[in-house]
Amino acid sequence: MASPPDTSKTTKLERYNSYIRRVNSTKLLAASSKLLFRVTLLVALVLIFFFTFNYPPLSDTPTSAGHHVHTTSHLLSSAFYGSGASWEKEVRRSSTPRRPNGFSVLVTGAGGFVGTHCSLALKKRGDGVLGLDNFNTYYDPSLKRARQKVLKQHEIFIVEGDLNDGELLAKLFDIVPFTHVLHLAAQAGVRYAMENPQSYVSSNIAGYVNLLEVAKNADPQPAIVWASSSSVYGLNTENPFSESDRTDQPASLYAATKKAGEEIAHTYNHIYGLSITGLRFFTVYGPWGRPDMAYFFFTKDILQGKPINVYQTHDNKEVARDFTYIDDIVKGCLGALDTAEKSTGKGGKKKGPAQLRIYNLGNTSPVTVGKLVSILESLLNVKAKKHVIKMPRNGDVPFTHANVSLAYKDFGYKPTTDLSSGLRKFVKCFKRCLTLQ
Repeated sequence: MASPPDTSKTTKLERYNSYIRRVNSTKLLAASSKLLFRVTLLVALVLIFFFTFNYPPLSDTPTSAGHHVHTTSHLLSSAFYGSGASWEKEVRRSSTPRRPNGFSVLVTGAGGFVGTHCSLALKKRGDGVLGLDNFNTYYDPSLKRARQKVLKQHEIFIVEGDLNDGELLAKLFDIVPFTHVLHLAAQAGVRYAMENPQSYVSSNIAGYVNLLEVAKNADPQPAIVWASSSSVYGLNTENPFSESDRTDQPASLYAATKKAGEEIAHTYNHIYGLSITGLRFFTVYGPWGRPDMAYFFFTKDILQGKPINVYQTHDNKEVARDFTYIDDIVKGCLGALDTAEKSTGKGGKKKGPAQLRIYNLGNTSPVTVGKLVSILESLLNVKAKKHVIKMPRNGDVPFTHANVSLAYKDFGYKPTTDLSSGLRKFVKCFKRCLTLQ
């Protein structure tokens, strides 16, 4: 009888192969673990780097309302928005005019109220428009994002970045030979300056200087039109307010930063030959307006049945404002751009005298806040719950009234919208476009 086959060698070979597989598996697992650890460590470092640069400490910009104004990091805006062929193509496309001899305009604060309307008007007539905005949280940024969508529908591109990011600004001027800058970006609001004064210095002074520094070195230098404010008249008692009136008694930090901006403009015009026009806006209102303005939150609160505070002066006089409809302001901005002369400098050196102007843009018809509320009650068909209280000492002035004869003389500025007509358009848009919170 034959003996069974010897399987000992096969068994040993199988055991050896099994051993080799286990060793290889262990090595693979160890290598995978090391790779996973390194990847995890790298991701953690990237996240730490990102949040360190992109988000300042909460104590940097405290507000009593419990929110903070964040701006885009200089490093990140340059890294992510300031590079790439497709990004540059979008910047050039948006900036290129469609009409003969059209302007190429950089609009700062393009996601804001006035910035959006001016950008649309410029694009409509065939100018090239590039926006710049940091989409900060002074008020709900979702409103700015909604405006951004409207601009995008009209082929207007907004670069997300900060005025203090010199590298980004320089890159934009390298890509596009801007003929004009419409500088509307600013930290707005009189009362908020008591809560977060540094934001006003950072935006209205440091950011403005940074823009002028880049503009002075540009070739060609652009002509600059920028937004000052009626607040610069401060404690002035002349009536109506004229450009020749004194403006050395600001009543708020906001007003002081705007007055500083006017003096800074004089300096850059004198030394570097920049053509600069300042526009003193008087209480601008209208569709897509700012939620921190009285007409806006009055409308919202009246519809929601909430009480509103109506201020009186300490000597029992009614507070009044020269409310100016947005369409009139846009006409004034475009008129200033159209009549702005070319800057005379090159490479940071002045070649000759340059244009320097300042104008009031108002409605010339002050209306009391009580009358404003009455008009809203009629348009909304709701009776307001009014609390008449004394005006707090927060930097607000009791009365504004614009003399616009100089703007009319130089570029035909003539407001045509009274408060009742303007508020009717605003309320229609408010009900249609905005959701009450």
